[in-house]
Amino acid sequence: MTYDVVRRRDGAVTDADLVVEVAGAVATVVIRNPGRRNAMTPAMWRRLPVLLDGLEVDPAIRVVVLTGADGTFCAGADLGDLDELLAAGDGSIAVAAEERLATFAKPTVAAIQGACVGGGCQLAVACDLRIAAADARFGVPPARLGLVYPAPTTLRLSRLVGPSAAKHLLFTGELIDAERAMRIGLADEVLPGDELAARVATLTGTIAERSQLSVAAAKEIVDGRADEARMTWWHGQVRASGEAREGVAAFHERRAPRFGWTHP
Repeated sequence: MTYDVVRRRDGAVTDADLVVEVAGAVATVVIRNPGRRNAMTPAMWRRLPVLLDGLEVDPAIRVVVLTGADGTFCAGADLGDLDELLAAGDGSIAVAAEERLATFAKPTVAAIQGACVGGGCQLAVACDLRIAAADARFGVPPARLGLVYPAPTTLRLSRLVGPSAAKHLLFTGELIDAERAMRIGLADEVLPGDELAARVATLTGTIAERSQLSVAAAKEIVDGRADEARMTWWHGQVRASGEAREGVAAFHERRAPRFGWTHP
């Protein structure tokens, strides 16, 4: 499988904005915009869904990590192109990228250092899990800029942190530190910066070893996207795949299970 932008572990870089690194079953999408604290340009917003489409259908990829280059996650949208981002309102390219990330079929983890602000926070909230370095700073700045945050983005933030915490972030535009972010549910774990990469590698490795049938179904159910027909389909997959039989056999035989189900 190839992607629009790829950097393998040999270090070959083919794009300066979004880079995909693949290590085993984990793909890492790196936001790179040197000099602008990894702010997302219109081209980057458009490219992200394309990358995710490729990663979703690649059976070798089980988990996707989203992170930023050079110690910064993402400082938001590149305001030099503000008119283009504002023109479509809730139908903007930024909202489309966020929605594609939120509905991505496989687990997603945001690995956050430094600024995670505006559009960067928007992307982090659209991930399933958020692991932060102690130096991470989170902010939602529309009230400082005279903007109205898109409804899908605002509601996703509110569902994650609760209405009161969401209103505080939106009303004030203030930055909060990683510890406070964890207290309100915006971050799942906070670690010293030099431990972040190792923890993310361990976490994603664990997820990749689990039954992807169980993981994918759990993600759909928690996100409220599994109706009765879909649940019937999932239970049929359990019966047809042999995942449960393998899991139980491995448990009794005291060995690691060999789960083989992949996304259709």
